[in-house]
Amino acid sequence: MWHLKLIAFLSFFLLFMHIPCARGADLRSDKLALLAFSASVPHGRKLNWTRTTQICTSWVGITCTRDGKRVREVRLPAVGLFGPVPPDTLGKLDALEVLSLRSNRLTVSLPSDVASIPSLHSLYLQHNNLSGIIPSSLSSSLTFLDLSYNSFIGEIPLEVQNITELTALLLQNNSLSGPIPDLHLPKLKHLNLSNNNLSGPIPPSLQKFPASSFLGNAFLCGIPLEPCPGTSPSPSPVSPSPPNTRSFWNKLSLGIKIAIFVGGGVALLLLIIILLVCIFRRKSVEPGAASASSKGKAVAGGRGEKSKGEYSSGIQEAERNKLFFFEGCSYNFDLEDLLRASAEVLGKGSYGTTYKAVLEDGTIVVVKRLKEVVAGKKDFEQQMELVGKVGQHQNVVPLRAYYYSKDEKLLVYDYVQLGSLSAALHGNKAAGRTPMDWETRVKIALGAARGMAYLHAEGGGKFIHGNIKSSNILISQEINACVTDFGIAQLMAPPHIYPRLIGYRAPEVLETKKPTQKSDVYSFGVLLLEMLTGKAPLRSPGREDFIEHLPRWVQSVVREEWTSEVFDVDLLKHPNIEDEMVQMLQVAMACVAVLPDQRPRMEEVVGRIEEIRNSYSDTRTSPEDKI
Repeated sequence: MWHLKLIAFLSFFLLFMHIPCARGADLRSDKLALLAFSASVPHGRKLNWTRTTQICTSWVGITCTRDGKRVREVRLPAVGLFGPVPPDTLGKLDALEVLSLRSNRLTVSLPSDVASIPSLHSLYLQHNNLSGIIPSSLSSSLTFLDLSYNSFIGEIPLEVQNITELTALLLQNNSLSGPIPDLHLPKLKHLNLSNNNLSGPIPPSLQKFPASSFLGNAFLCGIPLEPCPGTSPSPSPVSPSPPNTRSFWNKLSLGIKIAIFVGGGVALLLLIIILLVCIFRRKSVEPGAASASSKGKAVAGGRGEKSKGEYSSGIQEAERNKLFFFEGCSYNFDLEDLLRASAEVLGKGSYGTTYKAVLEDGTIVVVKRLKEVVAGKKDFEQQMELVGKVGQHQNVVPLRAYYYSKDEKLLVYDYVQLGSLSAALHGNKAAGRTPMDWETRVKIALGAARGMAYLHAEGGGKFIHGNIKSSNILISQEINACVTDFGIAQLMAPPHIYPRLIGYRAPEVLETKKPTQKSDVYSFGVLLLEMLTGKAPLRSPGREDFIEHLPRWVQSVVREEWTSEVFDVDLLKHPNIEDEMVQMLQVAMACVAVLPDQRPRMEEVVGRIEEIRNSYSDTRTSPEDKI
């Protein structure tokens, strides 16, 4: 018996001794797998992945778990990856939850070990040139699968049926063929199988999706498309033959016929009178409604006052409750709930007024009431659909819902608690505002740049923000920058020349009134100068009749070799950061180049800010243990 106890003890001891080693090997194995991937796949932009740098804090595109022991996210969109994804590299990241390799030039088939990573819940591989069949060994944890705009062939795997948590299946613009499997996926909300070679009837479980989910498949049929050949529309119920009214009419006497005619005429006359009374009553109500709306606008001018009357005015009764929510939104309210909410004005910008709305159940959202929208309903809805799709990034404030009517256009966003970068930079110090330190400013600048680079890469590389300024950069509870107000410029009348906007506008936009991605870069450069100097984009140094642009002022100071004079005095209190500030100033000045072609792309700006942040952190933190 004693020897059995000894064996059990030794087994437990060996297991106990092995556990720390296994844990220590987790991050090491992740690092080795990523280095093998980087070495095997050519890429246009050099990744800063090396054996000696800190994987969790300095590697581009890598996010680790909270305890820093595993790689949780790999996001490498549009970095010029070229060629096949090698097996036994990314597939070894068995704690990976998010993999984004979209908008690259990946080829050949997708390795099955990547698609079957057990913890993977989001896989973004759209806009590549992947081919072969879709692996059948897809992870059962997937919630979002986007393989669109590739060259996949074969049938949609039946195993997709087993991914019960799937909310989005996007396979459009491939070369898939065969029938669509009958996918009973209870949480599926996004489906797009358009522009393939699929054939046969659309299964009943997917007939709830719109026709746009299936267009471009010549041999698909059934609801919501055209009926399949050989099938007839469901027969309408057989109604009994109407009685022979003519013979019945002939049997009536002349007096009864006259009475019927007279009664009918009287009823018609009464109906016309009632209709006219209703019309006159409605017209008499309108002036009061207008005054109530004006009153609401006046009240809304004070922060903290209820102003729901302002953004609810003009909405017709028949059009209520038509608030359109995007897929994945967890909010549970309708337009009536929103209009009953208490609201306070957060700000009045060039595109409209923004409110903080607190619903009866305690939900807090931000409502933007647009003004001067020139787009029609169809164009507005198409643009909102695009904005809703591209707003899925940690550095972007997602659009949750919108409302469109003739008189009102409302946008609904999440409430970001810490407010805007503008308030953080220029808020009243007497009221207790703490100046932002350099590390915080670099973190916010990098987050905003990542959000902008993401937006520019979406929508076929043609998406434009159009209104970059510090009040449209919000700061989350984790001190992350979140870009908001994007994609609205295309719906509005040509921008007015408001003084506060001139400072952010690129020179060419002031002439053409047409923003571009390069003008977004210029506006972002002004934003960086604002963070570096602590000054507003427009200055009036001692003269009310003289306005000086921030880029012009910075250039004049730097030209006189007084570079340190441009920096915010709150930053100069911190030691050993002037080199990093000068590097950031160089990035900003490159962004505000007069000629658009001389400005960098936002992707390049991200890379340069990452280098500055890494150099800053490397000099102030202990190096990661070599693994």
